[in-house]
Amino acid sequence: MSARLLLFTGKGGVGKTTLAAATAAALAAGGRKALVVSTDPAHSLGDALGVSLSGHVTEVDGGGSFTALHAAQIDPRALVDDAWRDLRGHLRTVLAGAGVDELDAEELTVLPGVEELLALSEVQRLASCGPWEVVVVDCGPTAETLRLLALPEAFASYLERLFPTHRRVVRGLLAGVAGNSTVEKWDATADALGRLAANLERLRGLLTSPTTSVRLVLTPERVVAAETRRTVTALALQGIRVDGVVANRVVPHPGAGRGPAAAWLRTRRAEQDAVLAELADLGSVRTVEHRAAEPVGTTALLEVADGLYQGRDPLEGSAAADGPLLEVVRSGELEYTLRMAFPVGDSELDLARVGDDLAVTVDGRRRLVALPSLLKRCLVTGAELDDTGLAVRFAPDPDLWMR
Repeated sequence: MSARLLLFTGKGGVGKTTLAAATAAALAAGGRKALVVSTDPAHSLGDALGVSLSGHVTEVDGGGSFTALHAAQIDPRALVDDAWRDLRGHLRTVLAGAGVDELDAEELTVLPGVEELLALSEVQRLASCGPWEVVVVDCGPTAETLRLLALPEAFASYLERLFPTHRRVVRGLLAGVAGNSTVEKWDATADALGRLAANLERLRGLLTSPTTSVRLVLTPERVVAAETRRTVTALALQGIRVDGVVANRVVPHPGAGRGPAAAWLRTRRAEQDAVLAELADLGSVRTVEHRAAEPVGTTALLEVADGLYQGRDPLEGSAAADGPLLEVVRSGELEYTLRMAFPVGDSELDLARVGDDLAVTVDGRRRLVALPSLLKRCLVTGAELDDTGLAVRFAPDPDLWMR
């Protein structure tokens, strides 16, 4: 049985690494077999835990509070050296057989995002093969994380366009390109590409699984909150569930104190409270007060977790319950509505029909939504935003409906 997967992300510098480590420590202290792993290139997870980490899983001393916490820092470059070398060789074979110069083939097989994709594959391996009940992932900053989580689908689309799914089609294509070369050589390449496609499909399944969710960390500032809201939309667009939002570094209430310092604290806290109120539609936002000392080590992290979860289960989601991302409803006689349940707010939205897909672009992030077979024979007649998200209206295409 696969582990529960909880990914932490947020704008750089908001404290996501500390909260990911604190959550993992609290889970371990509660008796769960927990692993916290970082894909963040900043390599700060070890600093938060107060231990030295590598790509190998290391047991973290809980100081008597727990014995089940383990941690690792994924090194994507090492994964590239180990896992990508063979497939690059196969791709160079394909390109060379197609007449591409050897040097050009070498450059074309250095694909952007491979390191991040392999890091995600390593997270999948740890989540499915280890003894862990929970795997907490300290991801990179928001923009990097969104790109990371979109990679399996992007790579799968790239692979499908180059090499069709059906193995015999791929084999015939490669054998034709090979010319006088042996079919077995190209068949091995087809097998390698097939394994990559299967792995990408498993990654996509992992990210959209009910046992996977993202927890967004922010500081109560309007710029950061705006990015968080866009992130919620972008993740929903990919079918990835957000189960909670955490506001870090909330200024403590100054009480009835007097003087410039107390006045500053009251003003700052009032501004933060106003920002948090604007995020109410994202669900109940957990808060963590700003601490005078930086929390380093398991003892300090457990104190942070106590303030964050208030004795509740750290895996308990706090965000508003999500309905299905895509739902087709009949809205009239031969009229249909495709509902996409994600918050759009003031985001810039664009729609386009691309063959049998609907291209949805929100704030520059594009997603091809495969239309159900019913709607493939329809025309888009309108679209509108409401409190539940985006509703796109369809009507039968007279040229296709009776076919």
